[in-house]
Amino acid sequence: MSERASDAASGSVYAELLERFLSGHTERTRRAYLGDIAAFARFRGQEPSDAVAELMAFGPLDGRRLLLEYVIDLHRRDNANATISRRLSTLRAVARAAREAGLVGWVLEPPDDGEVAHAMDQLALGSVPYLIPRHAGEIDRLDLQHYAFREALHANYLAPLGSPRLVLDAGAGTGQWGFELCEEFPDAHVVGLDLVPGKPRHPPAYHAVRANLLEGLPFLDDRFDFVHQRLLFLAIPVAAWPALVHDLVRVTRPGGWIELVEVPSMEFDRLGPAMGRLRELAVALAARRGLDGTSAVYRSIDAFLRDAGVEGVNRREVTLPVGEWGGRVGSLLATDFRVAFSSLGQVLEAAGALQSGEFGDLIHRVQREYDQLEVSTSIAIAYGRKPD
Repeated sequence: MSERASDAASGSVYAELLERFLSGHTERTRRAYLGDIAAFARFRGQEPSDAVAELMAFGPLDGRRLLLEYVIDLHRRDNANATISRRLSTLRAVARAAREAGLVGWVLEPPDDGEVAHAMDQLALGSVPYLIPRHAGEIDRLDLQHYAFREALHANYLAPLGSPRLVLDAGAGTGQWGFELCEEFPDAHVVGLDLVPGKPRHPPAYHAVRANLLEGLPFLDDRFDFVHQRLLFLAIPVAAWPALVHDLVRVTRPGGWIELVEVPSMEFDRLGPAMGRLRELAVALAARRGLDGTSAVYRSIDAFLRDAGVEGVNRREVTLPVGEWGGRVGSLLATDFRVAFSSLGQVLEAAGALQSGEFGDLIHRVQREYDQLEVSTSIAIAYGRKPD
């Protein structure tokens, strides 16, 4: 920041700027601007001129981050989108006036809708120990994962459903599994429950519900013909699984089906040096968050169902190739793992477990080992019927 910009950080300089900025408008517009600037000042706990001076002193990157925090606060206070947009426009206009006055040499750019949506999702996930950070590519990754599993199983489920009318997908991710159930059963309604929203466009019979599985399912007893849950071992603490499965059974109607699908925790039939190092890091991180790093959930999903009173529990395990050597399934899973592990690397580097940039080389070596060793993992599906 230049000496002039530094000097301009005093509230008195920006008090004069605000006075000039407001003087050129009608009384109605002036009141609207004053209200918007006062709202930002309240957010910062400062006088209006001091709050604007601080925003300008932050610079373009930190100023953008500050505005992102402000937008999140406005959303949490249930401000209308039009109000939020207007308040950001006012701050941009003030910043433009500061630039024209020579107080700063940069342009203030507010966060876009994607940044705001991502930040809101991260806020929603704050109480959940999810191991893989949510990010812009997570929807694509989860869809790749879905297509790999569907191709490996030659189906979206194994339970003998008949014609369900009401289906619950607990931990719905992108919603793709539920979308395909809507297509397969045109008379059914599918409820996709997750903490963060999936893909915005979905079939009319698909209903998204935002809720935290760890706080209990927001449904009455005996509601769903089929309850499905897949790959939550990285999101649900090990100690919470028995109660969660009981809750899944609770909302299933008598005679309805419950199906759980999980994979082992970084376990492969062959383990190269890079894969071993990655597994060591991931398991340690999972343990610190109370998550499953030992494949306990993978081994126990059928026992969880039986302990919850489910009858006729079946378990099936299917081998999954990982790497280009394994055809389409192997290629999809290699890409899925690469994206997931790259996100995990950000967490490990932030925690000091790896040096900056070290993880990229590790992932590259892991990808080579998939094909050199013709690596496989597996998936387990357990399903059963709630007693009449």
